[in-house]
Amino acid sequence: MAIERFIGIDLAWRPGGIRTKPNETGVAVIDGLGEVIDCGWTRGLEETMSWIGEVAVDGASLCFVDASLVVDNPTGQRPCEREVGRRYGRWKVSANSTNQSSPRLAGVLLRERLRATGWVYDDGRAGPPTGGLVLSECYPYTTLVGAAELGYDQERPTYKRRPARVPSVQWRAVRAAECDRLIARMASLATADPPLVLSSHSVSRRLMDEPTPLASGDYKHREDLIDALLCAWTAALWSRHGLARCQVLGEESLAPPGAAATIIAPARPEQRRD
Repeated sequence: MAIERFIGIDLAWRPGGIRTKPNETGVAVIDGLGEVIDCGWTRGLEETMSWIGEVAVDGASLCFVDASLVVDNPTGQRPCEREVGRRYGRWKVSANSTNQSSPRLAGVLLRERLRATGWVYDDGRAGPPTGGLVLSECYPYTTLVGAAELGYDQERPTYKRRPARVPSVQWRAVRAAECDRLIARMASLATADPPLVLSSHSVSRRLMDEPTPLASGDYKHREDLIDALLCAWTAALWSRHGLARCQVLGEESLAPPGAAATIIAPARPEQRRD
């Protein structure tokens, strides 16, 4: 059975606790035609898992998560995270460090809980899956600079972290304008291979119809949805083109087949291994 649904999760890395409310998780799912079946936000692992269960097609769904799913290093940085900097650093893309002492391990918990419901983690070293309920890790920044369709040939868009060249007083307006430009580029994916049709769902269509807000809370709300849609499209790109358009960061791991800590990342020729 071929993959029919491509799910993107921009996971809040902290799962929350007794006294702390979990941050929002952006969620999106598209089909093979790029139509947005559903998208929005969840809070907490249980709500996220419930949403995944509602939108997945049994035996034919691929879920890409922006969070660390396998963390087997006691300290330091995962090899796949180091490779992000080596391969994409020229485009000002790097990755946060994750290890077993990190508080940001919601992705590990999500992987473990989904496994109990029939999902299988796949590290991508054997190529794209052809069926099943499959879970893999991605990183939207690598999609933005690694997918030529989006046009970020020189540098990642400044829609998250403030560059030193931008004064603090100007930052909210600058990032909002950059976010609007990013959304316009994502809208152009409607004719890409594979496509992403933002106009096909009322929630994703609002990204195109409404200007990006300046207030930090409202901005983060929008940013989480953007990243979830990018994760879903990356899953479709991996399924459609495999290693011709993507690379597997961390593939030299000695972990058993399918079990390595990896990031599946779109890649231009100049971003690949030597």
